[in-house]
Amino acid sequence: MGQMEFKMERTGLLEVGDVLSITEYELPNSYYYVLGRSYAMSGNYTTLQRISAKEGKVVDIKETPKGFYVSVEYQDS
Repeated sequence: MGQMEFKMERTGLLEVGDVLSITEYELPNSYYYVLGRSYAMSGNYTTLQRISAKEGKVVDIKETPKGFYVSVEYQDS
């Protein structure tokens, strides 16, 4: 079981317990992930940090001075 943090621009789109898709996108030297229908986006990850999970469960939503962050647990194979 792994956990990943996503940045969300506005609140009210997700709730703790929601199970959403995780879509991977490739950049020239890294990967990033988008949660659900573009509700939130991850930071960039190297090839060694790449995940294979296709869905995850929202376990925490928090507001910080820098914005909203969503923590998602996933089962990586």
